[in-house]
Amino acid sequence: MSGSEFGRTIYCQGGLTKTNYGRDHDPLRFTMWMAGAGIQGGVVHGETDDFSYYVVKHPVHIRDINATILNTLGIDHERIVVKLQGLYQRLTGVEKATPVKAIMS
Repeated sequence: MSGSEFGRTIYCQGGLTKTNYGRDHDPLRFTMWMAGAGIQGGVVHGETDDFSYYVVKHPVHIRDINATILNTLGIDHERIVVKLQGLYQRLTGVEKATPVKAIMS
């Protein structure tokens, strides 16, 4: 699996010269790839609009990605907890997390 904490916008953030160019950070849309451990090969899940500004099909929250990873490793994400600052926390957070079954074989 590979991914990052942010994607990139499709538009230029600089003046578009040889020394001033680049794309801005996009914290809401990003790409990752996964392989092995029960992940289907060749599956594309999710879609943005033509400008990559809005998610228009199958949005996935990071907690669902974490639940998917744990599920493929045979770990029940709702049962495993860690003690953090005196509180028991789930690895997927306190809100409901659901493994993404559409990408699992």
